[in-house]
Amino acid sequence: MIDPLDGSSNIDVNVSVGTIFSIYRRVTPAGTPVTLEDFLQKGRAQVAAGYVIYGTSTMIVYTTGKGVNGFTLNPAIGTFYLSHPNMRFPEIGNIYSVNEGNYVHFPQGVKDYIKYCQKEEGNRPYTSRYIGSLVSDFHRNLIKGGIYLYPNTSKNPNGKLRLLYECNPIAFLAEQAGGKSSDGTINTLDIEPTELHQRVPFYCGNKEMVEQLEAFLA
Repeated sequence: MIDPLDGSSNIDVNVSVGTIFSIYRRVTPAGTPVTLEDFLQKGRAQVAAGYVIYGTSTMIVYTTGKGVNGFTLNPAIGTFYLSHPNMRFPEIGNIYSVNEGNYVHFPQGVKDYIKYCQKEEGNRPYTSRYIGSLVSDFHRNLIKGGIYLYPNTSKNPNGKLRLLYECNPIAFLAEQAGGKSSDGTINTLDIEPTELHQRVPFYCGNKEMVEQLEAFLA
């Protein structure tokens, strides 16, 4: 499965965008037509996932279930080099990424968590950073430490991001990098898909930060 152009609204303003991909083993017999059943698998069944980010440099970041590695393109010879081996979330994050323009439509638990992020205490307030491209926001938080939030809202009660080709691949990467993803209640990778374009709330990043958010939602 593939999201060929994540963050497409950023193209005309020259902001980083990406491509997300997710690979599964088919469950129907080889040699027969592929069916919907082959796609409606839990995220835990992924055998590989990753993204390409098109920014100041072009990188491919992917996992096959044995950690996360990042490769940077050398455009002079068209070759990707291993530039970021064994990528891991920093143990402590201090960035939260959310479109706060939708704040009034967020669930109360998310509103409370955002106020928690802004409160001056310990290593808080956290820094707010939001690009509007899932790949770009996740990539930054993976390297610097943070949490990405795309809640359900009163306008989009099921959330807006697609489970199969946005949330699951990013969730697989997050877990392989020592992080966590959730719909606010259960792990993203454990959600049973029911339709190809299914939407879910999505919270992803440092494990401790995601668990703190889940506590607010509970």
